[in-house]
Amino acid sequence: MKIAVYNYREFDEGAYFEKFSKIYNVEIVRIDDAPDLQNANLAKGCFGVSVITTAITKDIIQTWSHLGIKHISTRTIGYDHIDLESAKDLGMTVSNVTYSTASVANYTVMLILMALRKMKMVMRRAVGFDYSLENSIGMELENKTVGVVGTGAIGQKVIQNLSGFGCKIIATDPFIKKEVTKYAQYVSLEKLIKESDIITFHVPALEDTYHIVRQETIDQMKDGVILVNTARGSVINTTDLIKNLENGKIGACALDVIENELGLYYQDYKYQVIGNHELSILRDMPNVLLTPHLAFYTEQAVSDMVENSIASIVASFNGEENKFKIC
Repeated sequence: MKIAVYNYREFDEGAYFEKFSKIYNVEIVRIDDAPDLQNANLAKGCFGVSVITTAITKDIIQTWSHLGIKHISTRTIGYDHIDLESAKDLGMTVSNVTYSTASVANYTVMLILMALRKMKMVMRRAVGFDYSLENSIGMELENKTVGVVGTGAIGQKVIQNLSGFGCKIIATDPFIKKEVTKYAQYVSLEKLIKESDIITFHVPALEDTYHIVRQETIDQMKDGVILVNTARGSVINTTDLIKNLENGKIGACALDVIENELGLYYQDYKYQVIGNHELSILRDMPNVLLTPHLAFYTEQAVSDMVENSIASIVASFNGEENKFKIC
């Protein structure tokens, strides 16, 4: 059985695709570029395709369907880059993956600590041999209330990590998890927004999570609140974020994701115009930490992503139960 792997990265995924293709007895068709109408036909003869966070449009899906492709697996947790309706209409299976929760959870705590200690400004100063203390005084996590929005696997791990710092932790989620109650108190989203000094987001891109952070909710937040987003860019209305960073209502933020990032990250643009005006504004703010959607990026997580993508397609091929199936 053949699997076409788009956005194949030899430098990090290559060894894992070689390892797991042998374990699962599949043949990998390597395609270095992102899928488009010009290279979609390279998947001919494959049962499934493995992709990442590039737009998987109706036209691409139709082309794959005509070639006999039965399964689209994204090597990511999020799947909002795939036209699910088109896949459903054509009877194609779509799946995502899970990976080490420690990757994103540990990164989230790092961003929280860096935001509290104004590390972007401190590091910029140090590059120019400016070691003065003025305006660089930080805050301690122990004295803060941290609100965790979303207590799935990653949110739970974030809460567990934060519990060692002695801070107050509150959380919100449609489903209460008993394990979380050992470390955090469940509250409503409205109460969390009002009472948190730091708010960190760990929710998928859904209709009811779209623009949780917007002018209406920002008005309810504490003055100087710190926002951390390692989930999906659509959680935050970027225009309202910038406005309230500029007027001081929001004290700082740390963003590993941003709205309209699809097709932007994982490429070298240092000599190009990136075409994202809001990103350009945010990257120049001294109280904004921006990283290019790599909270997940650890050796263990990449191994998990590759293995679970292959395992998902193999399960479909064998007619077995597939825990990663979306539709």
